[in-house]
Amino acid sequence: MHSLSFLENHFIPDHVMYTWFVMALLILCGFLATRRMDIYPGKFQNAMEVVIGGFDSLITDTMGHEGRKFFPLIATIGFFILTSNLLGLVPGFGSPTANLNTNASMAIIVFLLTHIIGVKVHGFKYVKQFMGPVWWLVPIMVPIEIVSHMVRPLSLTVRLFGNIEGGHIVVAVLFLLAPFLVPMPILVLKVLISVIQTLVFMILSMIYFVGAMEEAH
Repeated sequence: MHSLSFLENHFIPDHVMYTWFVMALLILCGFLATRRMDIYPGKFQNAMEVVIGGFDSLITDTMGHEGRKFFPLIATIGFFILTSNLLGLVPGFGSPTANLNTNASMAIIVFLLTHIIGVKVHGFKYVKQFMGPVWWLVPIMVPIEIVSHMVRPLSLTVRLFGNIEGGHIVVAVLFLLAPFLVPMPILVLKVLISVIQTLVFMILSMIYFVGAMEEAH
């Protein structure tokens, strides 16, 4: 235990260790769900298929059938954020998403990929999305559009961090005030917040991708 504590304090930040743990857990779940695929799935395979089917429906409803090519990224982000959020409810563990660095890494990937998609789909015409509807508005619209796009990763990062870290603080305070009578509705609310924030991050990411693929008007 002393060596683990020394490792956490001197070499590897807590949020990085929890991130690795979530990654290993998701890899293990993926392996267990697919090692014995059957037309009559077992309980674990069936549960995973329900979650993946829900993600697929969400992506299709938001982005259309074109969104299927983004399924690996969006579903991976969804699984990681949801597992990370819920991990904080387990005594002795923390949520990687309660750290700004973890959230910023995902937000930056979404931000960069948004503009890569826009350039790939439209080529040089992609810059028209930053210029506004008429030429004489260009000096005004370009700075506004650049700032609005730069704010996106910041918004994704801070929103997820604030909700998850705030929820942990509320639960921790309740444990201190009433360690034997922690209201169950608060814990249920924390689970709902974890799910909602996962969906918010996924939906906003998909909206950004769709916006990049649309023609400028």
